[in-house]
Amino acid sequence: MADAPRLLIPTLSAVNFIVGMGAFLTVGIIEPIADDFGVTDAQSGALLTTYAILYAILSPLLVSLAGRIGRRRVLAMGLAIFGLSALISAIAPTLFTLHVSRGIAAMGAGVITPVTAAVAAMLTAPERRARTLAAVFAGLTIAQAVGIPIGGWVAYTFGWRYAFAIVAILSVPALILLWRIVPAGLSFAPVSLKDLGKTLADLPLMAAVFFTATFLCSIFVLYTYFAPLLAADMGYARDGITVALFIFGLGAIAGNFTGGAMSDRIGASRTLLILTLLQIATLPLYSYLPLPTWLLMAYTFLWSVIGWSFGAAQQVRLVTLDPARAPVLLSLNAACIYVGAAAGSAIGGAVIEARSESTLGLAATLVMIAALAHLIASDRATR
Repeated sequence: MADAPRLLIPTLSAVNFIVGMGAFLTVGIIEPIADDFGVTDAQSGALLTTYAILYAILSPLLVSLAGRIGRRRVLAMGLAIFGLSALISAIAPTLFTLHVSRGIAAMGAGVITPVTAAVAAMLTAPERRARTLAAVFAGLTIAQAVGIPIGGWVAYTFGWRYAFAIVAILSVPALILLWRIVPAGLSFAPVSLKDLGKTLADLPLMAAVFFTATFLCSIFVLYTYFAPLLAADMGYARDGITVALFIFGLGAIAGNFTGGAMSDRIGASRTLLILTLLQIATLPLYSYLPLPTWLLMAYTFLWSVIGWSFGAAQQVRLVTLDPARAPVLLSLNAACIYVGAAAGSAIGGAVIEARSESTLGLAATLVMIAALAHLIASDRATR
């Protein structure tokens, strides 16, 4: 980190806060959007699926196409597009327009997240890489703790459009900060569509990358519909849902740094194995609500810590497997985050339509068991 500007990592973290809040804002406002447009919760929750699918498709392509452009310009363009998408969301007259705006948001975020990770990874010594990546992605986890609960409270109090307007407004000072702090001309070995093609053809490496999707698919089966679950099985309204999302966000912050520290200490693959087993033990409880509020909040904090410890460990695992292709791997990893989110939200919506919110915990557990098998197989393949 000797060559990195002193405020670079905090700046990248701040930018990821905007992305995290805007990307997952719909989790806390599914019901207000559904009520406004007269659709079901599952149809409203499909907004996250739209965002996730387009992010997964566009992120690797855009990162490869922008491989020769300075990192400051790439990040600035991505954040400008993301802020514009939030403005369009705030004034969207129809649910279809809102889906379109979520697609535009995926274009912007699709370059921001992997490029911030690549910049941080390449400017950090290997022995400190996990903790530095955790610091960069602290913005995403702080968005879980602060941004999404505040957005949900605003949506339930004043209307969901105001929540998107907040994201658009915050994008302006973040863009200014980004342009002032990130050095002009900062670049690494350029990547291309050819590099992307070679990586996609490396099946053992892609199996390791795709573990991100299977792990997070399980999380999003439950998390996408967390607010409707709490409303249905705990009887929570605006304030109860806001508090639960805040508790989840605090756990995300703790988990983000826990995963980085664990990876530096015991290794990335061992960390991921432990986290997957802990998720299998944790998720079923959400199919047995109601619980006393204090117990539910404590359990939600624990679930979040375990789940959000995943990110830094998986990124270090991928960078270690092939450092030369780190930018491509990190963009594919970011894409797989949203493949998992899309699949999880789709499965969760199907579970609600076929059964009820009460079965989400058990459905998420079955997916996590599949993720455990995937992790073991991909580790053997990459050896």
